[in-house]
Amino acid sequence: MRAVTIHDTLTGTVRSLEPEAGAGAGDAPRVRIYACGPTVYGRVHVGNARPFVVFSLLKRFLAAEGYDAVLVANITDINDKIYAAAARAGVGSQALADEMTAAYREETDAFGLGRPDFEPLASETIETIVALIGKLVDGGHAYAADGDVYFSVRSYPEYGELSHRNVDDVEDMDQGEGAEGAARKRDPRDFALWKAHKPDEDTAWDSPWGPGRPGWHIECSAMAEEILGVDFEIHGGGSDLIFPHHENEAAQTRAARGRPLAKLWMHNGMVRLDSEKMSKSVGNVFMLGEALPRYGAETLLMYFCEAHYRQPMEFDEERLDSARARAEGIRNAARALVTGPGPPWSAPLRERFFDALAEDFNTPRALAVLAEWVREANRSGPGTVGGDDLRAMLGVLGLAGLMEAAGSPPTPEATALAQARQQARAQRDWAQADRLRDELRAMGWEVRDGPGGPELLPAG
Repeated sequence: MRAVTIHDTLTGTVRSLEPEAGAGAGDAPRVRIYACGPTVYGRVHVGNARPFVVFSLLKRFLAAEGYDAVLVANITDINDKIYAAAARAGVGSQALADEMTAAYREETDAFGLGRPDFEPLASETIETIVALIGKLVDGGHAYAADGDVYFSVRSYPEYGELSHRNVDDVEDMDQGEGAEGAARKRDPRDFALWKAHKPDEDTAWDSPWGPGRPGWHIECSAMAEEILGVDFEIHGGGSDLIFPHHENEAAQTRAARGRPLAKLWMHNGMVRLDSEKMSKSVGNVFMLGEALPRYGAETLLMYFCEAHYRQPMEFDEERLDSARARAEGIRNAARALVTGPGPPWSAPLRERFFDALAEDFNTPRALAVLAEWVREANRSGPGTVGGDDLRAMLGVLGLAGLMEAAGSPPTPEATALAQARQQARAQRDWAQADRLRDELRAMGWEVRDGPGGPELLPAG
């Protein structure tokens, strides 16, 4: 089991992951992960899919290392954007949220990574949310005003530490709430925990402050705490959430509980289209439901892995072509493998692959090692390399299907014929080489002559 490091947004440094010793299944060290999921007011785009992929793959890697990893990825189904989108569509807000939740699950299922262990809904966490707000009010960190409840930013001296923003700069502290509630706030920096029911909103829940619904930030604090407790190992999400969303989560939980929400804050970079962050509000989006059938899940997974999770990445044909070619190269190499352990050079490469992932989840470096493995396998010739190590590496990245799609490995008889044909070609006995090629075709194999020697591919 490797020691794992992760870049922590709070400290700006790469820090050691500190799991709960002996807390997991079979006394394995446990790693609890909370990753912010989508607000379901519309179908998700490729940028929304990046955190789903990043944190799903992180869990797979930790599990492969022997950690008991628990992944929670919420779904925000109560939000201003949902009310607005439902009104435009002329449907109920809950009906729209349910429809978009189902679409999100269906589309992300196509990656073949499985679902998070828990996918809590804000609408199913109201009791916990109300209790958490009450704790903040009782502690002097929040106040009620005409049915709303606001968090008092000045009551929490460490506010701004996660996002590294200056709390004295009002513009830098813009909560993105616009004019809503401005007259009721004691300080423009304060943010909403509970919002009084409005006539144009078709849902509301009871609370000590009157009917209404929760603010966005308190939803995640409550959902995370309800399932994982506080001071869990990793809180993740897109870098666009650092402020105000994650800053507010961190502040309200610490203020209420006296303990941090999470030990590490891990953020993935944005996906950009035409050099600008992919965003529905801007309109420069490529919907996931369109990208999956066009490029395929394996190409998209490879695309996400080719960039370090912390870096922004451009969504363009050049990068997708690179990802597709890399996936096809692995698929082609896998056709020449046999079942079983690899040769002596294989295990050290496998170790380097997992070492790369242990060091701040460096998927580009892991892919470089994977490419080295494929080159060695191609040089070794068909039917001579066991694929167990390759399968283990691909499995962590959700790409084991590249081996399944390759079909059954060549039989020993087919491999022997291919080697005999290669010898005939070396002796310039073209007639014998053609006869052996035809014999292979009759057995269901095509011969492709490459720089690493002949490859056997399924015919047709």
